[in-house]
Amino acid sequence: MRSRLAKHAVHALSGAILCALYAAPALAQDAGSDVQKLQAIEVTGSRIKQSEIEAQSPVLVIDRKQLERTGLQTVGDILQQLSSSGKALNAKFNSSGNFGFPSDGGGIGAGSAQVDLRNLGSKRVLVLVDGIRWVNESSASGVSGSADLNTIPVSIIDRIEVLEDGASAIYGSDAIAGVINIITRKTFDGAEVSGYYGRYSGFGGGTKQGSLTVGGNGDHFTAVLNASYFKQDAISSGKWWQSSVPEPFAGLRAGSSAIPQGRFTFCDPSRPIDQYGGCDAAQENWYDITLNGGTTTPSWDPADPTGGTYHNFVGAQDRFNFAPYNLLLTPNERKSIYANVTYAFTDTTNLHVRVLYNTRTSANQAAPEPIFVGPYAGTGGIADTILISASNPYNPFGIDLDPSSNLGWVTKRPLEVGPRIFNQDVDTWYFNAGLNGQLEFGRGISWDANVVHSENKADQTFYNGFNLSHLALGLGDPAVCAATPGCVPVDLFGGQARPMTTEMINWIRATQIDSSEQKLDIASFNLTGDLFNIISSRAVAFAAGAEYRRYDGSFTPDPLRQSGDSQDSQAAAVAASYNVREVYGEIDMPVFETLDISAAGRYSDYSTFGGETTGKVGFRWQPSTDWLFRGSYSTGFRAPNIGELYGLTQFGATLVDPCGTTGSPGPAGPEYAAGCAAQGVPTSFEQANTQITTITGGNPNLQPEDSKSWQVGTVYSPSWAEGLAGTQRLDFGLTWYNHKISDAIGALDIQGLLNACIRSGGTDPALCSAFTRQAGGNLNPPRNTLTNLGDIRTDGLDVKINWASDEFSFGRLRGSLQGTWVHKYKEVDSLGNVSQRQVGVETDNGSIPKWSINSQLGWSSGDWDVNWNLRYTQGVKEYCSSVVYTGPDIPGCETASSVHHLGGVTYHDAQVTWTNALGVDKLQFALGINNIFEKDPPICYTCTLNGYDAGTYDLPGRFTYVQATYKF
Repeated sequence: MRSRLAKHAVHALSGAILCALYAAPALAQDAGSDVQKLQAIEVTGSRIKQSEIEAQSPVLVIDRKQLERTGLQTVGDILQQLSSSGKALNAKFNSSGNFGFPSDGGGIGAGSAQVDLRNLGSKRVLVLVDGIRWVNESSASGVSGSADLNTIPVSIIDRIEVLEDGASAIYGSDAIAGVINIITRKTFDGAEVSGYYGRYSGFGGGTKQGSLTVGGNGDHFTAVLNASYFKQDAISSGKWWQSSVPEPFAGLRAGSSAIPQGRFTFCDPSRPIDQYGGCDAAQENWYDITLNGGTTTPSWDPADPTGGTYHNFVGAQDRFNFAPYNLLLTPNERKSIYANVTYAFTDTTNLHVRVLYNTRTSANQAAPEPIFVGPYAGTGGIADTILISASNPYNPFGIDLDPSSNLGWVTKRPLEVGPRIFNQDVDTWYFNAGLNGQLEFGRGISWDANVVHSENKADQTFYNGFNLSHLALGLGDPAVCAATPGCVPVDLFGGQARPMTTEMINWIRATQIDSSEQKLDIASFNLTGDLFNIISSRAVAFAAGAEYRRYDGSFTPDPLRQSGDSQDSQAAAVAASYNVREVYGEIDMPVFETLDISAAGRYSDYSTFGGETTGKVGFRWQPSTDWLFRGSYSTGFRAPNIGELYGLTQFGATLVDPCGTTGSPGPAGPEYAAGCAAQGVPTSFEQANTQITTITGGNPNLQPEDSKSWQVGTVYSPSWAEGLAGTQRLDFGLTWYNHKISDAIGALDIQGLLNACIRSGGTDPALCSAFTRQAGGNLNPPRNTLTNLGDIRTDGLDVKINWASDEFSFGRLRGSLQGTWVHKYKEVDSLGNVSQRQVGVETDNGSIPKWSINSQLGWSSGDWDVNWNLRYTQGVKEYCSSVVYTGPDIPGCETASSVHHLGGVTYHDAQVTWTNALGVDKLQFALGINNIFEKDPPICYTCTLNGYDAGTYDLPGRFTYVQATYKF
């Protein structure tokens, strides 16, 4: 058992700062609110009920009107636009089939949407719905530790509260970077029907949304029912020049070695060792050839390999462009039903029941499955060991191609099979029943009790994959094949002019079905109320409670994946569960009329690793009506999830070998030359394939991550500005944040580790133990499982400004700004290696811009409302040493030592809303355009798909939408 002293606290800003994201409309409501008696409610960041104007933490509130002004129809897209948001999974990531499984055991998450705060990752953000934990996502590729925001339809949301501060003492594990609390609609009188359609200019990608909400109330009950539908169409990567090639400007030089004409790297034992085709130990003389286009009958002469129907493989002309088969935007269709019913037994006791069912179908697509046979494939599995018999009727070389002696590889991209399709079917169930009420004890105690059962179940069907055991039989001895029912000899040698027959395809093709499931059961009880007064007008308040949670998770890969017979990535089955018992307490104490201090503590007992104590302390000081100061210090933790503990998979990491990159053969650079030589890499070595299979997965010995967070800030609301130049309200807010995570769970930066290994001389066991090489120099699959690898530190500044005008003859004006300046982000592993992920650097398909700024300008008058949003992201840089191909025709990456700069981007969005449209009461039309000036995302050479960073930037093109809503 480990324990840490921790501390809490709090008191945040005035009500205007609570509305910081799109806050201007609320500012008008806040004017004069200090003289009103406000209802006590629970605000995210504290379990103590209090009036909104006395909220205890820096919370951003996005109300329903502000949600509508974004023109966005998914929770993930809305939260992605927060200035404090980092890279998170969304519909622009088309990962299935391209990389395998990530190292965290959580799977790809295809079709889901997640949220990242402070660039600390989605697993360090706690997602609540009505203050209760939401079940983690399932996408049939692992057991994830992140919530899927696509399981929560926008139409059921009343508001979203975002706490950008550590809160483990209040909510438990995962609340390191912050908390997202989605508050659903509890009351509604009448009916509302809404329809939405939008699309990208020149690209398509239509988005449709429809919802029906009905509600009512009686003497003892209220009820809200909602049905919603969402459909997003796909956009092919081939529709945009930047995403239609593997790497912008590189052409085929950054393409795949698996080509439709076939690539053949082998040696002939009958050839002299020192001549082309000879079986020299360094494999420098081996054939590396491909079939000429249009050839139907291959002609081969080992003494004159290019004299017949073959030519030496040349990457610039022979590699395969896989990019047009990918998706720029993945399709997604969702249907959901939600119900919320509240029944009042007495004036002080209520029962509520909330039920949600959400079903999703989504898809990813990739180029036809490549066939790699031989040790150069580097899978560490069956494909590396397949022997191609000399007796195979299609083998033109007349010799056995034996992986133990004379075969490097045979690659083939059979376009005739069709693209890889990954279809996900995901069902989410949520049930919550609870009681709440008031105890007539002392000054009155509020209490609530909840039970929750939620499930996420997913199946993923993979079409057009291959069975390696069947492939091995079809390439091996024809007599053995003939004795096997259904087996036919397989032709990898005919090129496009002699495609594989239907019988061959049916023999090796195998549809594969993976599944996963997550369950979360919760029972909780909470108390909150006032204890006694220290000063005349304000009481000491408290909250206390207990919670029990049980997590069940499983991932069942297709039997072919489990056995290693799938040409796609191998994976092992996982099924596990654990439970948590927690108690907590929180107190808020006014010391003076102007100063509050607060503290919270929580004890968590995990069945997997034992106990953990966290805490938080803080203060709120308001010396005048104009100024407020606040700060807090907290400790937190994140428990390893099921995927991190027990998952075992493969990941197709894109690695650039410093000894000789794909398309750019050695010799290696001077800083790497000695290390490459020490590892026996030939001077002229060229990496065969950019995707290097990496063995990844969980570690049952993982310990929780620990965190220390502090924040200090001020809010200035100058009273002298009220009435000045038509100003009704003006607020300025500054918050400095700091997070340190110790024992961070993760896999080592495999690219950084490889570079450090070679740079250090290639033999340092601390740096190089993960890497071994084949005789020709190609890397074998490295092993890179999870560990408590080191520390993460980040700090920075949040800036917020809100302004609202008085009512003019032409209407009311509003304006707001939210900006985040990241001062530092640093990851250091247990070996002392500093990660490439840093402020202002693009790496691993994501970046941490120094500045991210959102601003909103608005005008409203009568039935009309106009909103103009600007979103700015400061430019970043990427190191060309991690680019697949560099050269004089690659702008910004002319050499591997170059640094490419991705310029800053500003997006402009606008919306016009007409209420009581066409003279019809409560009919509302909205017309909007996002990215009005069609700003394209900057080119990213290191990004592995679509030539841009999908976690930071919008899709190219203008997005135009219309929405109609009618209430009756």
